Amino acid sequence: MSGRLLKLLGCAVLLVAAGACSRQKEEPKQGSQSATGASTAPPKAAAPAKVRLALNWVPEPEFGGFYAARESGAFSRHGLEAEILGGGAGAPVPQMVATGKVEFGISGADELLVARARGLDVIPLFAVYQTSPHAIMAHASRGAKNIADVLSSGTVALEPGLSYVAFLKKKYSFDKVKVVPYDGGVARFLSDKDFAQQCFITAEPIAAKRQGATPTVFLVAEEGFNPYLAVVITRRQYWEEQPERVKSFVAAVREGWRTYLDNAGPTNAVMGKLNTTMDAETFAEGAETQKPLIETEETRARGLGTMNRQRWEQLAQQLVELDLIEKAPAADEFLLPEFTGSRD
Repeated sequence: MSGRLLKLLGCAVLLVAAGACSRQKEEPKQGSQSATGASTAPPKAAAPAKVRLALNWVPEPEFGGFYAARESGAFSRHGLEAEILGGGAGAPVPQMVATGKVEFGISGADELLVARARGLDVIPLFAVYQTSPHAIMAHASRGAKNIADVLSSGTVALEPGLSYVAFLKKKYSFDKVKVVPYDGGVARFLSDKDFAQQCFITAEPIAAKRQGATPTVFLVAEEGFNPYLAVVITRRQYWEEQPERVKSFVAAVREGWRTYLDNAGPTNAVMGKLNTTMDAETFAEGAETQKPLIETEETRARGLGTMNRQRWEQLAQQLVELDLIEKAPAADEFLLPEFTGSRD
């Protein structure tokens, strides 16, 4: 064999050996063994953060976006595992949030301001209803054109202690109408044509129509009292400790409400199993009825759930005038620029 050929064969052997050595020095692959023989497992994804959301009523269309956020995976996509706790009459949601029993809750804007006046450090993050769904309903046969007409005669069922009831009493004095306690149903409304009552436009009017009545519904907001409703709240301490988690929760809720507004059916089916007192048709009609109260020109420009300082300040002043709180809190004490804009 010639010297030239021997030299070429030698080089080839050296290259093969070098390649083998380089492969031996490669980093061990995930799930394999390291050079010392220790196994290296692939990195685990961070476990979702568990949070609780306390509702102030039973599952109904007013909470559809929260259930949609859970069912559609929005919470999961934002690194959260959300437990939704149903509520009922008198559910102490602000207290539950302020004491840390839950991370998030649902409250009315007026209720939040009263809670703060009583020393509870709760703050708003997201307002579902831009127009309050609280209303007064009367029989269409009475021919009432507004709430003033309804309160000029007959009987009206109202729940004492509600801020909008205090507002209506101050505006109209109730001296021409008999006021009786609200019992939560529509039975008396169905049997008495001169009977009117407070209502939530996604509930009692629909129930009355389903049973043959023809109610006319007047929003209290049209009278000049329009607090945000179905407001997501948390405590300031939690915000300061977990700001990114709070932002993630709000982002997931916004996605959930977008999903519910676009297609309420699947979520209604889930809520229907939790609230068997409301049938599928009532769920569907309630979801449709509330749409214009949730999605407005402002939310289209700034996003679902948007809030602004001016409305909060106006509401606080109204509560002072109604003697429901002694002093209007400074907006900076409870409003976060991240969720209300800088100073709009």
